[in-house]
Amino acid sequence: MLSVGAVLALVAANGPAATGFAERAWHEYTVNQEAYKARYGHWDVVDVPGRFRINAIHAALLRTGRVLLIAGSGNDEKNFRAGTFQSVLWDPVRNTFKHIPTPKDMFCAGHAQLPDGKLLVAGGTARYEKLTGDVRRAGGAMLVKNENPDAPRTFPAGTVFVGSSGKRYRSQVPVLVPRAKKDVTGKDGHAGKDKHAGKTVTVTAAQARVYVEAVAEGEGGITHTADQYRIQGLTGKDAQDLYGLAAKLGLDKKDFQGLKETYEFDPIAERYVTVDPMSDARWYPTLVTLEDGRVLAVSGLDDMGEIIPGRNEIYDPRTRTWSAGPNRYFPTYPALFLTGGGRLFYSGSNAGYGPADQGRKPGLWDVRSNAFEPVPGLVRQDMTETSASVLLPPAQDRKVMILGGGGVGESHRSTRRTAIADLSAPAPRYVPGPDLPRPTRYLNAVLTPDDRVFTTGGSGDYRGKRGSDILRAQFYDPRKGAFDTAAEPTVGRDYHSEALLLPDGRIAVFGSNPLFADKEGNRMGAFEKRIEVYTPPYLYRDRRPALRTGPLEAGRGGAFTLPGTDRREVAAVRLMRPSAVTHATDVEQRSVALGFARGRNGAVSVTVPEDPSLVPAGWYMVFLVDRAGTPSRAAWVHVH
Repeated sequence: MLSVGAVLALVAANGPAATGFAERAWHEYTVNQEAYKARYGHWDVVDVPGRFRINAIHAALLRTGRVLLIAGSGNDEKNFRAGTFQSVLWDPVRNTFKHIPTPKDMFCAGHAQLPDGKLLVAGGTARYEKLTGDVRRAGGAMLVKNENPDAPRTFPAGTVFVGSSGKRYRSQVPVLVPRAKKDVTGKDGHAGKDKHAGKTVTVTAAQARVYVEAVAEGEGGITHTADQYRIQGLTGKDAQDLYGLAAKLGLDKKDFQGLKETYEFDPIAERYVTVDPMSDARWYPTLVTLEDGRVLAVSGLDDMGEIIPGRNEIYDPRTRTWSAGPNRYFPTYPALFLTGGGRLFYSGSNAGYGPADQGRKPGLWDVRSNAFEPVPGLVRQDMTETSASVLLPPAQDRKVMILGGGGVGESHRSTRRTAIADLSAPAPRYVPGPDLPRPTRYLNAVLTPDDRVFTTGGSGDYRGKRGSDILRAQFYDPRKGAFDTAAEPTVGRDYHSEALLLPDGRIAVFGSNPLFADKEGNRMGAFEKRIEVYTPPYLYRDRRPALRTGPLEAGRGGAFTLPGTDRREVAAVRLMRPSAVTHATDVEQRSVALGFARGRNGAVSVTVPEDPSLVPAGWYMVFLVDRAGTPSRAAWVHVH
């Protein structure tokens, strides 16, 4: 590193030409001073071997302390066509990396922490979008009908449907069509088992949708009118019972299409395990844990590339199966937080797809009754897309904060607005919070053990256009209701970036997918594969509480002991749920205040709240925090 004297001598010798270099050298000198680190913290870029550098779209902290980074195809259609799907497991303590075989394209899936410590991953990408002008084959939804009540029928990808005009369309994925429904009634209208005289048999055709494309390229494959399609290769009764129906099949824009596939990632075996698929394919879904440990999948684009109009479904980790959930529409990646009474709070944050005038109002959703109570007061409600939301610490306060955001779609607009909703109030409503330093979308927000919220990155424009990445970071302190400046990151982060808290109290930041590499928009951007880690000021103090223990078990409403601790060092104990984050959406993280008392031999006895809506079952990090706000390293505890 250059000394201060050397920098000044260089400036004197070269004048204005050296000014930029001198400023950078002075900044580098300043941020590496111990006094600066103790006040603002410090950033370090992780040394990642080239073969492990992936387009990290998703990041999840596992109960082993390792971080699962999921790229899938990584928003790279070449990878998609080649079947190259990637996941990497990072150990932040040893800084080691491991490739994880990835069975499907989990790009833009949803995920949630399960009660046993596994990570549920559902949905992903079945097809990349095609913009108008890039679509070479007409396509759309084909409704496949089955009038045979005796047997279902599966048609493989590549099945050809032939219209009355002779135009042919080929299915892009396999499709299973259930058997038709048969009702048999007697003369008196009551159901009967006798199939002979005097009975009426009614057959109702079953149906399933599949995406098809014209066999021929160009405008010759376009169909503007509804038609019935015969299935090539079928004859006789099969040809009568099984057929296709479609309306418009065109060359218009084709959005991304979702997957039904679902997996549990086992952090001990370090592999994906296939479980029951969802009923609906989903791309850009939110998965949120319910108070009973089940997981609700909400929204997403389906296997036609259309936003799901409200069909949600619930995963039961005990049976590893899905069932129908309450019907309610939300835009994609809605931020839903488990709160009092098992209700979900929709903060208004979302990540993109859906009409500007539907499903954007914040509110409390009772999943059992499907009642929705709007929460008013949010200003700039038209700019909640790509905003961040957090359940403020401690979670017992039941306050949710929304930060920044932008206009719908590819809007240039963004906002510095923050707002806070107190969900424990008799009539919850948003009230204004302190403004962000700059209008920001794609902001990452991470809870810290000292009851603050660390925010970093983002951009002022859509996907960092016009060089709008924001190299700033700050802490929000709920007690003061204000932001405090933190050290500036060195790597810009916008779309497809993530951040999460590590068990040692540091914060890791991944990914970024800028649209362009220059302000003018002349060069396409490259995915940011560097990992940057922030060390907060609280880790530059002389002492931190000691906490040395292996994994622990605890029941809700019960107590557990943290051995090897000094009660005199402890001012607070926090139970923190590990993150699972993508697209600025992290509905997993929460920080719960724990009651504590002196145990035997100076150890600390800790009590877990009984409320399952406050502490859903699962693995948590437990931190001891001293009077200066310095946290210990985390111990892991399994709450059940």
